[in-house]
Amino acid sequence: MRAVPQAPRASLGIEAAMASYYARRADEYEVIFQKPERQNDLRALRSFVLETFAGRHVLEIACGTGYWTQILASTAASVTATDVNDEVLEIAQAKPRMRETVQFRREDAYALPSFPQRFTAGFAGFWWSHVPKPRLRPFLSDLHQTLAPGATMVFLDNAYVRGSSTPLSRRDADGNTYQRRTLHDGSTHEVLKNFPTEAEIREALDGLAFNVRVGFLPHFWVVTYTPKVVV
Repeated sequence: MRAVPQAPRASLGIEAAMASYYARRADEYEVIFQKPERQNDLRALRSFVLETFAGRHVLEIACGTGYWTQILASTAASVTATDVNDEVLEIAQAKPRMRETVQFRREDAYALPSFPQRFTAGFAGFWWSHVPKPRLRPFLSDLHQTLAPGATMVFLDNAYVRGSSTPLSRRDADGNTYQRRTLHDGSTHEVLKNFPTEAEIREALDGLAFNVRVGFLPHFWVVTYTPKVVV
């Protein structure tokens, strides 16, 4: 098994809080995809995902309730969908018409196991923004070792749009930004949520990837690249 990069001490509390928040949010996880102003972008992203992962063996990180898993599975040869929370995995597994080619696994994105095979593609939707900045490059480096040479890796995430995005509440010493979010049960949570520029995305991948392509839609951004992997 590969050595797991150790988290900076301050980030451990952040990550535990994030896992707790998304476990409590499981039943309302997909409400965000119903915002009217985001529908054109989401249609474009769904088409992009269907085309990009056709025929691929995909590792999905932080799959949540399986919104993107269903789309991936429509054209992928197989999908191994992982998340750290049982609450969201239960919802994902119960979705109708989830294909036999999908396997769900409870896995920590920061401590991925040695899978029986290397995947020909990787995907993570709305995860990059939740990774503490000091941990981003170690996370990417470890993730890349689950992928085969020549694999395609895709991250998609939110762009900050005033009036649509939840306002930022603070910035910490590492440059991470945070939002205060309220769930339907009335509980309030501080959530790490970074909104990188294209330059910051490229800097994070410098030396770790080839063929980096970054695109911004009005409400989202996408990066596609070929990871550098150790054979």
